[in-house]
Amino acid sequence: MERPLTQHISANHPWLNLKDYTAVGGYQAVHRALKSFTPQEITKTVQDSELRGRGGAGFNTGMKWSFVPMDDATQTKYLIANADEMEPGTFKDRLLLEGNPHQLIEGMIVSAYAIQANTSYIFLRWAYKKAARIIKEAINEAYAAGYLGKNILGSGFNLEMHLHTGVGRYICGEETALLNALEGKRATPRTKPPFPQVSGLFGKPTIVNNVETLCNIPHIINNGAAWFKALGLGADAGTKLYGVSGQVNEPGLWELPMGTTVRELLEEHAGGMKPGFQFRGALPGGASTDFLVTEHLDVKMDYQSVAAVGSRLGTGTMIILDDHTCPVGFIHNLEHFFAQESCGWCTPCREGLPWTEKILLSLENGQGRLEDLELLETHTKHLGPGSTFCALAPGAMEPLQSGLKYFREDFEKHIHEKKCPWDEERNGSHLH
Repeated sequence: MERPLTQHISANHPWLNLKDYTAVGGYQAVHRALKSFTPQEITKTVQDSELRGRGGAGFNTGMKWSFVPMDDATQTKYLIANADEMEPGTFKDRLLLEGNPHQLIEGMIVSAYAIQANTSYIFLRWAYKKAARIIKEAINEAYAAGYLGKNILGSGFNLEMHLHTGVGRYICGEETALLNALEGKRATPRTKPPFPQVSGLFGKPTIVNNVETLCNIPHIINNGAAWFKALGLGADAGTKLYGVSGQVNEPGLWELPMGTTVRELLEEHAGGMKPGFQFRGALPGGASTDFLVTEHLDVKMDYQSVAAVGSRLGTGTMIILDDHTCPVGFIHNLEHFFAQESCGWCTPCREGLPWTEKILLSLENGQGRLEDLELLETHTKHLGPGSTFCALAPGAMEPLQSGLKYFREDFEKHIHEKKCPWDEERNGSHLH
């Protein structure tokens, strides 16, 4: 099984410095791209590979690049790596940043060449202190070796790269809010159109790609589009970093073929549920995705298959719900997070998420009413797609709407028993 993204990352090795990286073939893609490809050929190769964005949206990466205007060679353009990994349950980009930073840098150089951007930024989550230290050192190594700066490898192509550490807001993962933050403004989403590919950072054409997405680029250039497509098990190409967290025997992160099933992830790689715990459900792609339940264990973890059963692949990092955890409390915890992280820019999100969170809290405290379930369902519609300025609130509604669908009896028990049925277990010895 090929693992291009993680094959050289090891717990026994601190991180691949420039010497380590070049020893295993690092920066060959930069040499090949700058000497043998035109920018348009790079974009076409990536588009043909069918690489889809690994940040959650799943848009064809090469097609996204193709929207950048290329008619004016003197126009300022920007490339940004979105490393603001704040989706609850998600830790895939952290592995790449801390284990092999030059893979990201190389991917950014090739990507910047494709769109003819001369300035690039890595927008990093504030809490990733170790990653920040490693990335700074790796960027300095790349400059010293001539892979960044002026006239890279004598090609005439110039690229400056900067590390920017955010101040810690979930909304910065939304690409236009990220752009505002990078400009020193309040991190709120922008109206689209215009799209960033045409008018992004400081009003100039800009591409924002996820870390995992960019790390795939060197391997596609080195091995070809057909090779990348063949790595997947179904409709989607490449490998994917999948994660599992919760009451499993071996929580962790694995690079596997795109289309690996939920069951294989849970039972083979995560080692199954811990003794005494049963699987009830999973959020397949971080906190802002709909629950999958037992009937979905054989669903392939790719974009189309997960969407076909009413959820999203998202980041591909599953959060497991077990039979000793209250689904209402589980969902309340997520809605509390989303309510805190709303940027407040649009009314449905600013007012609706705190209201949702308070209703769930009243249910947990034994003060709920049957009418509250109808009210929660109304919120999932009014805060759903098309009703808000960005995808934060619609994403927050996904675990709630699917929780009401699959765990409605648990919600009703809170109302009929006027307490959380899990209170006794929380106070007991089972989990301690």
